Amino acid sequence: MSIVALSFLDRNRSVASPGFSRWLVPPAALAIHLSIGQAYAFSVFKNPLLALHGANGAVWNLKEVGYIFSIAILILGISAALFGAWLEKAGPRRAMFYAAICFGSGFYVAALGANLHSLALIYLGYGVIGGIGLGLGYISPVSTLIRWFPDRPGLATGLAIMGFGGGAMIGGPLATNLMTYFKTHGHAVIPMTFITMGTLYLIFMMYGVFTIRVPAPGWKPEGWPPAAKQSALISAHNVNVAIAWKTPQFFLLWIVLCTNVTAGIGILEQASPMIQDLFKGTIGPAAAVGFVGLLSLFNMGGRFFWASVSDYIGRKATYFCFFTIGAVLYFVLPSLHTSTAFVGVACLLLSMYGGGFATIPAYLKDLFGSFNVSAIHGRLLTAWSTAGIVGPLIVNGILDHYVATGRPKAQAYPTILHIMSALLVIGLLANLMVRPVAENYWMKDQTA
Repeated sequence: MSIVALSFLDRNRSVASPGFSRWLVPPAALAIHLSIGQAYAFSVFKNPLLALHGANGAVWNLKEVGYIFSIAILILGISAALFGAWLEKAGPRRAMFYAAICFGSGFYVAALGANLHSLALIYLGYGVIGGIGLGLGYISPVSTLIRWFPDRPGLATGLAIMGFGGGAMIGGPLATNLMTYFKTHGHAVIPMTFITMGTLYLIFMMYGVFTIRVPAPGWKPEGWPPAAKQSALISAHNVNVAIAWKTPQFFLLWIVLCTNVTAGIGILEQASPMIQDLFKGTIGPAAAVGFVGLLSLFNMGGRFFWASVSDYIGRKATYFCFFTIGAVLYFVLPSLHTSTAFVGVACLLLSMYGGGFATIPAYLKDLFGSFNVSAIHGRLLTAWSTAGIVGPLIVNGILDHYVATGRPKAQAYPTILHIMSALLVIGLLANLMVRPVAENYWMKDQTA
């Protein structure tokens, strides 16, 4: 029985029948990305986790709790890199199924860790097991969407990846309401919240598993011929994943993604505590949750908006906007003394942060072709893993230093945000150096 059930996950069982509408595919991808995007709302758990006490009265510090998010993002990148080539053969349905199992069960293990006051178990559950679910879930629909939308690859990836950015808009309020409910009813707040969320996300992700389809071999959108090459950066040839990651272009895009993500995580990972520290007495916990939700909304909308824009102005030009505008805004952000201006600038920055995620798969498709785009994308996401460690280390390390030396945490944020501005300048230089992939890297027996 189990073998028959698992055979449903085979790639050949998910090939679309004639007449299938490609517009049914993005909702399946969104079901996965809206779920795993909960990771962006992790900051709402930070203060409740810091308030937990072990049997001996022990408590965790900010850096220890921050590692939970960092480990999850690290494992996301590693698992995406390791399983990207496998995904190309196994198909998106099987990858989505395993992603759902890992992501949901990760919450269960983390719940046990919170109940036992074991940080190691939370690292294992939310960080490692859940992180594998994040990696598999993140890359599973990308190449499928690009194949369904060869005419608009930026829009296609934006449709799916905007869900990951919007996950905090659901996950933040959901977690807050669940914690309030369980606290009111005298239950173990964090463990019960983790168990409930794990179950809900597991069910929701299964919708994506059962509805995803891949196009039949040779399928093209009706009435669409292959577009004429619009830019020297849009290649008509494919590059194998084993070769692509050795090219200068891959290395430069790795820097592009890493710097963009590190800067964005500088806001996201500390969003709720940061706005409360900077506007103490004005912004409380409830308003901070709203800020996290608003950032999530712009993170999500930016993924769709900027990725769609990149179909018209090109990927390189889109990243040029991110890095030039972003560097200036990060530099001035700590000098804004009204919460309205601060929130507005932060939201614009998060729209470009999200846009960077949604644009990068199409950038890869332009440079390396669509043949191994999921596998190449998976390896590039190690840049996200690196950023997931470096960003929180910068933020939490500087904050802990200020606290240890008796200075207000609010005074640390200008230093943090100016570092993020400098990182974007590095990303700008890397993006400017991107050139077409040399002919000696092309596959000789495959064309786009």
